[in-house]
Amino acid sequence: MYKGIGLQSQTPRGSGSNGYLQSNKFKPRTWKVAENVKGTVGVTRNANKEIIEHNRKRQIQLKLFILEDKLIDQGYTDSEIAHKLHEARIILEAAADQNDGSSNLVKF
Repeated sequence: MYKGIGLQSQTPRGSGSNGYLQSNKFKPRTWKVAENVKGTVGVTRNANKEIIEHNRKRQIQLKLFILEDKLIDQGYTDSEIAHKLHEARIILEAAADQNDGSSNLVKF
């Protein structure tokens, strides 16, 4: 017996076990706990910068798809659409860089 764990008798005979002890590898993780302004306790974690960057690019691409649909409906040619999408991408990326990834991007 090891720290009160395992078989109580000296041998594993007749117990249905071989007596081998394993450590628990799935112990719960401890997170940093911080108090909010209202006094409630919550878990704080740093945001992954790669995920934030990916979400920013997705938002830009979504706005470009919406703009492309509008331009197609208005009857622009493919070369005009490509030119306007290129200009819009530059504007959106500049606006996203100024806002540091906040959700208030330039609207069309």
